[in-house]
Amino acid sequence: MIISPDRKDFSTIFNILGRLSVVLSFFMLIPVVVAFLKNEFSPFFDFLIGFSASAILGFVLLIVFPIKKEVGWIHAFFTVSASWILFSLLGAIPLWLSSHFVSFLDAWFEAMSGFATTGLTLIQDLDHLSFAHNTWRHLTMFIGGQGIILASLSVLVRSRSVALGFYVGEARQEKILPNVVGTAQFIWKVSFVYLILGVVTYFTILFRQGQGVEKSLYHAFWLFFASFDTGGFAPQAQNIAYYHSLNLELATIIFMILGAINFNLHFWVWNKSKKEIFKNFEIKTFLFTLFSLVLILYFSFRGLGSSLSAFRGGFYQLVSAHSGCGFTNLSQTQLLSFPGLGLLAVIFAMMIGGGVCSTTGGIKLMRLGIIFRTFSMEIKRWMMPVKAVYRDRFHHLQDLTLSDKRIKEAYVFFAFFMFTYILGALVGMAYGYPARLALFESVSATANVGLSTGITQSSMPTVLKLVYIFQMWAGRLEFIAIFVSLGLLLSLFKK
Repeated sequence: MIISPDRKDFSTIFNILGRLSVVLSFFMLIPVVVAFLKNEFSPFFDFLIGFSASAILGFVLLIVFPIKKEVGWIHAFFTVSASWILFSLLGAIPLWLSSHFVSFLDAWFEAMSGFATTGLTLIQDLDHLSFAHNTWRHLTMFIGGQGIILASLSVLVRSRSVALGFYVGEARQEKILPNVVGTAQFIWKVSFVYLILGVVTYFTILFRQGQGVEKSLYHAFWLFFASFDTGGFAPQAQNIAYYHSLNLELATIIFMILGAINFNLHFWVWNKSKKEIFKNFEIKTFLFTLFSLVLILYFSFRGLGSSLSAFRGGFYQLVSAHSGCGFTNLSQTQLLSFPGLGLLAVIFAMMIGGGVCSTTGGIKLMRLGIIFRTFSMEIKRWMMPVKAVYRDRFHHLQDLTLSDKRIKEAYVFFAFFMFTYILGALVGMAYGYPARLALFESVSATANVGLSTGITQSSMPTVLKLVYIFQMWAGRLEFIAIFVSLGLLLSLFKK
């Protein structure tokens, strides 16, 4: 029987959204401080307005909508899907006030791209954006990548089972520790440790390059947020190409890959067994897919007699695409000049994405690996006697059996993503864009990557902007929380 919500359910949901709105408002104080330190007068008030709007809305929701029901999984799923819409709308307010966006829709697109750790952008004149607004753009990726909803509600919600509902709703399949509170704390602990390492590394590279202390420090923070949280925003319009630094490219590759690795694997390597990195099923799948795609890329360039520097650019795009980050050291013109097979390799890399329970999007390595193993298992079954019973096994933190449940789940998510990839491409084609480029942009939005062939710009059709916003939202939450929410809303009409 499908549960049909009533007013008490929505009162509880709006109360939780009010709490989250208050939490989000305090994050807006960070760019307020940056604007104060940098003497940025207008941005200071932009974020003061954003802070006030978020805080006031939060307190109004808390007062008007008290919790009238014990928080359950249904509330968790609905809250997760609704909160990403709320966050992006509130987060768009100071961006829109910056006068760097043609419309509020463009600012909303930017905010959703940030919170969903995508990196597609509609900003105008990025090179002259204030420090405060640049800080906020990159901070949204850190908030969205780590999961502010989980971190907040694991403390606010007493029930462990309910906290697990928020955890699953944010597209995280595996608990790291026995309870979600411990899991959330570990994720944030890992993130802050890498934050220190990343900022020091990036600062050293940029300072030695002659960027200056203050600029190097700000850019180091922004680049870390974008690389580890696989977001892809950059403080300059040329993205990573602006720095003309091989050392920076190598450093960002390391942190992009770290962000694409399952947080559970981070835990095992840190606290249990460093050998797990060599045995893990997801890592083996990643190495296999990356090596295969690099070969495709190599042969596509080789046929044109391209230089080593061209292949360097192609390899960087491939790693950026596979990790779901979206950094680029090429211009859109250079990316469009890729051989057809090379561009297809980048599309496949974006489709796959990184590990489950990571900051990246896409189909995920675990699911793709299970699909590969399913083919292998079926071939072996055909080679065995009719009455033989065979179950394949794989190692992911422990030895696991390739059960029917895991296989079905892998194929279901694979189907969801492929359908959305194709649907977005068809919408792009309907507006006259070439099929290959429309598919590239659709995959980039759904898999939360952020690489673009030039379709994503302020002048593109409004419908296409809304489609990409939906794809970024659905891809980040991996559909389930959204489908549950839509099911609840539809059930209202059946009463």
